[in-house]
Amino acid sequence: MASRHLAGQRMSTLNTTSLISESYLRLVSPAARRVESKDHFFYLASRIMRQIVIDHARARIRATEHVDRAADASEALERQNTVNEAQQLIKIDEALNDLAKENERQARVVECRFFSGLTEEETARALETSLRTVQREWDRAREWLRSHLEA
Repeated sequence: MASRHLAGQRMSTLNTTSLISESYLRLVSPAARRVESKDHFFYLASRIMRQIVIDHARARIRATEHVDRAADASEALERQNTVNEAQQLIKIDEALNDLAKENERQARVVECRFFSGLTEEETARALETSLRTVQREWDRAREWLRSHLEA
């Protein structure tokens, strides 16, 4: 799940091992000990990984604000790419929070599918709903997010 979650991201200081380690620490906290089933565990892991990735994206943006500006062009380009990716993740997170206010189930589907890379079947089990409902909500949520992010 962590590998799928980080696929395609260039945020070099957050790797699969660190994401799993930090997720584990949060999952074993007293607040997370109310896991009801394996599917519920995957949903909780999905939410926690989302929080970690977004926190890391914010930290990456803050870190670049204090970097030596005399770096060579390739370093500056890489830094800008990392900032752009982090900003995009934060925009998606903010849009997902807005979606949750309108339709929480759609937001939960996106969280499972996008942030954790769960399949439609895994998402249906994690959210204890039908496969068809997940497919319908996934389609609607993607369209809502697309129009929201373009605005």
